[in-house]
Amino acid sequence: MPENGAGGEFVLSRGVVLLFAVACGAAVANVYFSQPLLVTMGHDLAMSPALVGSVVTLTHVGYGLGLFFLVPLGDVVDRRRLIVTQLLFLVVALIVVAAARTAAALLAGMAATGLLAAVTQTLVAFAAALAPAAGRGRVVGLVTSGVVIGILLARTASGLMADLAGWRSVYLASASLTALLALVLHRVLPRRSDAPPTSALRYGQLLRSTITLFAREPLLRRRALFGLLIFAAFSTLWSSVALPLSEAPYFLPHSAIGALGLIGVAGALAATVAGRLNDRGLSRRTTGIALTLLAASWLPLALTRSSLWALVAGVILLDLAVQAVHVTNQTLIYALHPDAGSRLIGGYMVFYSIGSATGAIAATSLYAAAGWGAVCALGAAFSCLGLVLWALTRAEAATDVMRAA
Repeated sequence: MPENGAGGEFVLSRGVVLLFAVACGAAVANVYFSQPLLVTMGHDLAMSPALVGSVVTLTHVGYGLGLFFLVPLGDVVDRRRLIVTQLLFLVVALIVVAAARTAAALLAGMAATGLLAAVTQTLVAFAAALAPAAGRGRVVGLVTSGVVIGILLARTASGLMADLAGWRSVYLASASLTALLALVLHRVLPRRSDAPPTSALRYGQLLRSTITLFAREPLLRRRALFGLLIFAAFSTLWSSVALPLSEAPYFLPHSAIGALGLIGVAGALAATVAGRLNDRGLSRRTTGIALTLLAASWLPLALTRSSLWALVAGVILLDLAVQAVHVTNQTLIYALHPDAGSRLIGGYMVFYSIGSATGAIAATSLYAAAGWGAVCALGAAFSCLGLVLWALTRAEAATDVMRAA
């Protein structure tokens, strides 16, 4: 049970932070389960290659819509109730996917799954709101480490379960876990005891205020562009890496391709370290180093067809870099207006979703047209654009630490 301080005030214990991390990982994993399963899904439901590719795209589009239309509600309603309600609807969407017998049913279920999986960012905003200001970076880093692990282990778990019990078992198992988490979070998370200043906003005003925040805050715009570029690079790799690994000379099964996600769990370490560095005021330096590593990661990744060890090295570098920038972004933007934390994080994550969808569409199309080398060139281009943006905005970025203090 949660701890209470003087006067019954909720205290964010390490156990509750870990619960946030687990819930975030379980929710966001639903966006990524399908990636190692696309070929199997397509064969089972007689889907064309183009239609199979739209499974990932629709899931990310749904996630982006959830970020904009659902996450901001956390600033005006009881976040605990919002989280539990979204999780219960997510259970229904997952059951629809598991039971799908037509391509239309599958695509509708995947879009709804993406929409409701945006509860991940409501959880992140809630954890940031409960954390003390001096330790917010650490809390966001720990919770984001759960997101990292969820994203990467999603491929491992789905690949393994698909080999053992079929792709539908993945979504049935996730529905069961999501229902359990909804029950636990309902019991553990605190109720909002006081109405926030924005509670009088109507829904339309709430959404417009998210856009207004972007117009007023250059730090938010800058960090959102970083988010778009790093997750375009991230998605370029993870949406297409199964393709060369399933072909000559490797011919790897689902479980082996999914196990690649275990290597990327090193990114969880970057999330926690980056959070602590941000608490020490080192956000600008952390961002620059991480973006340099991200650009460098594509050199070993380009050697994937000739060396799995090169692939491993590239995956570690890429995931470390992406998560370090991501945690830095979230910590800085939340500090701008803590009373608008859900809108800030939801709006920022819309750019994440745009980047992810762009990377997925471009990478799969480019692989079919020009091969793995072209995919790596695309990922390197996204990464270098991020590094160039950081270099061009170093003067403006020098104010980030002062704004977050």
